[in-house]
Amino acid sequence: MLVSGGAIVSESPLLSSDPGVFLGVDGGGTKTAFALVSSAGELLASALAPSSYYLGQSIDLVEEVLREGVDSVCGSAGVPPEQLAYAFVALPGYGEVSGDVETLNAIPGRVLGHQRYSCDNDMVAGWAGSLGAVDGVNVIGGTGSMAYGENNGRGLRVGGWGELFDDEGSAYWIAIRGLSAFAKMSDGRLSPGPLREHLIAHLQLAAELDLVDVVLNRWQGDRAKIASLARLVSAAAADGDDTCTAILREAGQALAGLVMSTVDQLDYAPGQVVPVSWSGGVFTSDEVRTTFEKQLADAPVELRDPMLPPVVGAALYAARLAGSPLNAETVAKLRTATVAQSASDE
Repeated sequence: MLVSGGAIVSESPLLSSDPGVFLGVDGGGTKTAFALVSSAGELLASALAPSSYYLGQSIDLVEEVLREGVDSVCGSAGVPPEQLAYAFVALPGYGEVSGDVETLNAIPGRVLGHQRYSCDNDMVAGWAGSLGAVDGVNVIGGTGSMAYGENNGRGLRVGGWGELFDDEGSAYWIAIRGLSAFAKMSDGRLSPGPLREHLIAHLQLAAELDLVDVVLNRWQGDRAKIASLARLVSAAAADGDDTCTAILREAGQALAGLVMSTVDQLDYAPGQVVPVSWSGGVFTSDEVRTTFEKQLADAPVELRDPMLPPVVGAALYAARLAGSPLNAETVAKLRTATVAQSASDE
């Protein structure tokens, strides 16, 4: 086995099957996605399984979820796991507890029945999907926030230290600032804006102080539930709430800062224009996107709309790690197939 960027990479030879079939796994806090992609750029099958976020639970959860998802996606495509050319398993929390890495690295081997796979953090799947697994930087603005980039085989993560003291620009970060603004609006420390009525209606508050009961008592400070309130901050900003607009602009600035820090540390050649993309629900906010783009307007970067969902990016990365990267024409074909499937699912 070789270790690259903290991830386990197998030295086992690939199967000689043609076309090769690559498995991508994108773990997350709410669900885990699976996709099978052929070397010809066909999306053969996809599947969903429960969250594989094991921190705070048993690490055994990861194997249970992987087994369920692999059985489902391989069954749909009629491709036995042992015939997969390579797999890339992106897991939330991977690398954040050093003592767990060896255990996590071993799990896919038991599920797949071979060693042709590699594991890493789910940020890698986001980068690979957004940019088509080419060198550049992707920034995640989801429940949390971080940036990940690659240059000539070197990967770098910036941010993502958690909601308690980092994750600037994330949905959780936005929501916490929105809740703080609501408290100040409610007791007169801040002029009331549309956010106040949005939160009262959404949370069905009989009294404004009931917000404490909802967030601390009923939700127990649940990270995902709090982060979901970020969309109310966006809605209030759209309705003219200046405080919420300022929060979203600050979020855009923070996310752009993650990008620039990553670019600066990856030693791109002087004058090289670096591809940059994004993923995560925070970027659905026009205010965030506009500020993000303005902050990077004079930087040596080329902003690119996300190409593929992270799970398909994970499959692309599997092909790259296997030494059989899909070319640009094949990736374009895969993008068309993915868009078509998304449209049919709707």
